[in-house]
Amino acid sequence: MTTTYTPATRTPTAYPPRPIAPAALAQLRATDDAGQPCVPFVDHEGGSPLRCCLRPVAPGERIALVSYAPLRRWAAETGAAPGAYDEQGPVFIHADPCAGPSPERDGYPFSRAGALRTVRRYSAEGRIVGGRLLEIPDEEEQGFDAAIAEAFADPRVALVHVRAVEYGCFHFEVRRPV
Repeated sequence: MTTTYTPATRTPTAYPPRPIAPAALAQLRATDDAGQPCVPFVDHEGGSPLRCCLRPVAPGERIALVSYAPLRRWAAETGAAPGAYDEQGPVFIHADPCAGPSPERDGYPFSRAGALRTVRRYSAEGRIVGGRLLEIPDEEEQGFDAAIAEAFADPRVALVHVRAVEYGCFHFEVRRPV
């Protein structure tokens, strides 16, 4: 089953949020980063954040909750060695391959004015070089744009992870613009 998403409006962002890569998703749908098998289920309520297509689950979709190590995956691509900073945690993904984020999708995913996010900064070596708490303002995209621009103002920062404060869940990553 392929699931697609079409947003109601488009809001441009200065820094493109990245979903989990298709190759990583294929691996996670077999065995997650904690070595556990993927256990799909139907979400009858919906609303949870999907990291494969950067949108909320629609009621009735077949999804899985898997353990994901985003820094480990990035490090494997880049040759970084994150050491103790290699965290893993739960994320929701479609249980079957999906089309990923809609090409028309803009804006930052899982953004809601007043919600708290951490904007964590990593060096090219995979080490934490700072972070900050972001209370998402009414102008959500501008708030994220400013927080991410602040992170990339430090020349050591190669990668930014955005996480939820209340559960620590990874939401998305942004890589330094080339």
